[in-house]
Amino acid sequence: MTRYTPSTLIDLTLYETLYKHFHSHPELSRQEVQTAATVASHLRKLNAYKIHTNIGGHGLAAVLKNGPGKTVLLRADMDALPVEEKTGLPYASKITMKDTDGTIKPVMHACGHDMHVTCLLAAAELLAKIKDKWTGTLVLVFQPDEERGGGAQAMVEDGLYDKVPVPDIMLGQHVMSSRTGTLGSRPGIMLAASNSLKITLYGRGGHASMPNRTIDPVVMAAQVVVRLQTIVSREIDPNDMAVVTVGSLQAGQTENIIADKAELRINVRTITSDTKRKVLASIARIVKAECEASGTPNPPLIEETSAFPVTINDPATTKHLSASFAEHFPGFDPSIPRINGSEDFSLLGTLVNRPCSFWIFGGTDAEKWDEAERSGRLEEDIPVNHSGYFAPVVQPTMKTGVDALVVAAMTFFGKGW
Repeated sequence: MTRYTPSTLIDLTLYETLYKHFHSHPELSRQEVQTAATVASHLRKLNAYKIHTNIGGHGLAAVLKNGPGKTVLLRADMDALPVEEKTGLPYASKITMKDTDGTIKPVMHACGHDMHVTCLLAAAELLAKIKDKWTGTLVLVFQPDEERGGGAQAMVEDGLYDKVPVPDIMLGQHVMSSRTGTLGSRPGIMLAASNSLKITLYGRGGHASMPNRTIDPVVMAAQVVVRLQTIVSREIDPNDMAVVTVGSLQAGQTENIIADKAELRINVRTITSDTKRKVLASIARIVKAECEASGTPNPPLIEETSAFPVTINDPATTKHLSASFAEHFPGFDPSIPRINGSEDFSLLGTLVNRPCSFWIFGGTDAEKWDEAERSGRLEEDIPVNHSGYFAPVVQPTMKTGVDALVVAAMTFFGKGW
């Protein structure tokens, strides 16, 4: 294949507008109603795909059969996060929604899924436009509920592969806070596993002036949070990897009342099943011991709220793909460091025993990145995914994402450019 930019074959102006629409109209996991409808409407206008909607919730898939050859799946996730946007962009989200717990929350595309959807829609138009250049079957999957880790499995269990052909290869991508225009991947473990827990600690509430008549769940929760920090530092082999984060601690409503319960939400990242089991067991041990030490009236309630698998890039598929990326993208990095973020994308493949490959592309403005790098302030000045300040610069981020999807698909289709 000769190096050129596939995205120059279509007008991306429409997609820049579409991206800003998605960004300003985010929807929480399992509530992606309008996002899915907009995607389906756009695909219908291309008059090239057979479209299947409402798979595993609000998921949809589209198929373009174009003669003999490989069946290649390209995937984008659609859901947003309960984060208040602070970017100050003219198209910033002002949306609020009722989450599954019944609470009204601000909503933001703080993880770039709006960019993923837009890039895949543009790639859909481009691949349909150049179908004389390739043979095979293209499957597009627009997945709901990635942030809670349920969307990929829900789509498969709801008969995704009864509606579309089982692909030979699964491909996906994610925009990150790295420098725009960059692209990278790696064989083997690409992303960590993730497990999230909701833990409820039960105390005995009462008047703030009479703590002796109560069992204070706030003190209990504080002790748990501090002790949890020792799991990684004192129980996990330094040559291994684990992260334990308490992302939320909630108790009480006002200052003169001791609450009767506290709720912690904890996230765990690991790369091996043995370490995952050890960390989760340690969390349960610490929580139960602290409750016993505090004399709680009821044992703690420990509930798993989400689980993501380790994302493993198939070595042969990734080697083939990396060769194509190296031809088309100057500076492509085929051996980036493992990422401790998590994805459920690989379930689309592992549940049907098919190989997967996943890559990342950068979204931070080049000048902003270069200045932060010169100043030694990348960590301080560059917002990361899930931050209220995270928003990829539209171009050339979009061009890179579109080109990567098209190059990836063409790598495995017949004929070539």
